[in-house]
This record gives sequence, structure tokens and C-alpha cells, in this order.
Amino acid sequence: QVQLVESGGGLVQAGGSLRLSCTASGRTFSRYTMGWFRQAPGKEREFVATISTSGGRTIYTDSVKGRFTISRDNAKNTVYLQMNSLKPEDTAVYYCAADREGHYGNVEDAYYDYWGQGTQVTVSS
Repeated sequence: QVQLVESGGGLVQAGGSLRLSCTASGRTFSRYTMGWFRQAPGKEREFVATISTSGGRTIYTDSVKGRFTISRDNAKNTVYLQMNSLKPEDTAVYYCAADREGHYGNVEDAYYDYWGQGTQVTVSS
């Protein structure tokens, strides 16, 4: 069983930045496609970004394009989400997730096998 642990959330003013980290246990991290999702109060969980096993390919939801960057360091078993120009509507609990089959391009949460506990991001106006 793979464990994912997120960190880096917090309270920030609109226009500010945060970097989320997610570290995985085990020795097979490099085989996993990784994704970030978020869930705002009263809303369903939504896709934010995903990155291929090598880190060479990424996909973003339209609302974060140009502001968020997903990256990974396979040597550190860690995936990152750099969030710039944050907006109040980015407020949510952010989750990282791993697809153990390594399939690239999945934006539906059903394709991901392992999930972190979530980290709260709050953006004040």
C-alpha cells in the first residue's frame, strides 16, 4: 500500500503563491502517473493537474493554466504543485493522487488508486 503525504497548504492573500508537496512511500513512485485534485466546500472534487511518469508531459484544468505548475522529482518520491496568482476561488482542500498503472492523461479521479489526506489552501480576498 502506497502512502501519500501532502504538505504546504495554508492561508494566503489573493495574488500570492504557495507550493504544495506530496511525498510517496515505497520504491515504485517513478512508475506512477501523479495528479492533483481539489475540493471546495459544497462542491465535488475536481481535477487540477496531472504529470506523466517521467515528468515530461502535463495537463491542467483551464482555470489554473498559466498560474499553476505541476512537477516531480522521482529521486525524492515527490510531486509538487506550484500555485501562483492565487484567487479566492482556488480555496479548497488539495489532494494528490497516484495512478499505479502509469496511464497518462487521466483527469477522472476514478483512475487514481492512491490518495493523500489532503491539505487546506485558503485564499483571502
